[in-house]
Amino acid sequence: MLYTIPDYYRQFQCTADRCEDTCCAGWQIVIDNKSLHKYRKVRGKFGRRLRRSIHWRGKTFRQDKEKRCAFLEPDNLCSMYTELGAKGLCRTCRLYPRHVEEFEGVREITLSVSCPEVARILLGKEEPVCFLTYEKEGEEEYEDYNPFLYSKLADGQKEILGILQNRKIELKERIELVLSLAEDMERYVEKDKLFSCDEVFEKYREKCVCAEISETVDRKFCRNPRKVFRKLYTMEFLREDWEPHLRETEDILYGSGRESYKKTQEEFAEWLEIHMPRWQVQCEQLLVYFIATYFCGAVYDGKIYAKARMSVVSVFLIYEMLVARWCKNERQLDFEDVVEIVYRYSREVEHSDKNLELLERIEY
Repeated sequence: MLYTIPDYYRQFQCTADRCEDTCCAGWQIVIDNKSLHKYRKVRGKFGRRLRRSIHWRGKTFRQDKEKRCAFLEPDNLCSMYTELGAKGLCRTCRLYPRHVEEFEGVREITLSVSCPEVARILLGKEEPVCFLTYEKEGEEEYEDYNPFLYSKLADGQKEILGILQNRKIELKERIELVLSLAEDMERYVEKDKLFSCDEVFEKYREKCVCAEISETVDRKFCRNPRKVFRKLYTMEFLREDWEPHLRETEDILYGSGRESYKKTQEEFAEWLEIHMPRWQVQCEQLLVYFIATYFCGAVYDGKIYAKARMSVVSVFLIYEMLVARWCKNERQLDFEDVVEIVYRYSREVEHSDKNLELLERIEY
């Protein structure tokens, strides 16, 4: 089995009770069958508590009124871990914040930015992300799919990451190159020209393409940001504070009309360039993260362009929330504000298949 991981993978270490949030509240924690079988055999006082704290039919841990896991103590430490050790955790808790995509002979592992510490590591990284590969014996678990399509998607992903990390090109132009490449690639696949996708890749390697694409940037970029933003209200809300956050953001950004919105965007861009020049790098890291996590998943549904567009839309929406936070903070913003907005967005979007599908359908 071939494994791929980002180069910051081993930097992560759970901050446990020092975390400003917790991964043990706000969403249902699904228990795998192997762990359920193991929990049935736990004896003593904790065993009785364990069996009372599981929805056996739903295969999830029970939660209190605040949607905190039954085993999450007031100090945000896990009593399951305290009593049974790391091996007592179910697969979901053992893996998080690791995100695993399985393909035949390949296991792609990323770290989810829904974890504040992962978001902090990624957003604090200055150099381009590299992806490391290694081989390890392991059981292969994967769905049926077209291996030839996966191979080309992996090639396409490599090309896209190369474009996103080419800091000689303006970020806006890199985004357009990526969207155009994904659109062309999907067109080739739909026309049964899978093995001609190398022509697409070669086209986007040509230096002259950058100039050609830059002429169409303004035409393709988001024309109706409020319409895009309002699509978020059709999401499955995982946390009670998410909808109020969206409504406050919408009111701040769009409530005073288009001219006010345009002026705010211009002033924020100027402020950002002076006070947070690293945003361009952070934006690149986020785009690379979303592409690395989801692009090759198009092998199952053929939605190549949608995967690229979802990555761009996600970073756009995060940016809009940053603008609103800047306004709310009396035109101030710091690194921790960026971390918070990124991990909160990720928690709502990436932990719901419905929400991921919604983001893929949003026209940008």
